[in-house]
Amino acid sequence: MSTSPSPAPPARPEFRFRMRITVGDAIAIGPGKVQLLEAILETGSLTAAAKRIDMSYRRAWVLVNELNTALKAPAVESGKGGGNGGGSILTPVGLQVIEHYRAIEARAAAACAAEIRSLTALFGPDKG
Repeated sequence: MSTSPSPAPPARPEFRFRMRITVGDAIAIGPGKVQLLEAILETGSLTAAAKRIDMSYRRAWVLVNELNTALKAPAVESGKGGGNGGGSILTPVGLQVIEHYRAIEARAAAACAAEIRSLTALFGPDKG
């Protein structure tokens, strides 16, 4: 007697902000770059940060370069590679980018909490 697996419960709706600041056609800062900055802060390495967030080293390097170019002062400083690797650190500007970005997200989510609840309540399995 074979039993078929029971269907997985439907995923709960999840609200996520996708705030970006653009400079010309380039995305100067957005959720991916902030996530990368946070991973660099945690790991002290661009290579390790890229691995942590499942991103290629080349893509991470490009994103950091774009961000550093767009800002008045760099967000990330990297040492030269070598036997022990060079490491990467966030500058005070990099720390401020994370702090401001996450604060804006939190304030926006709090200000829109009722609307977010109402919108996400429209999603789900109830087909009435």
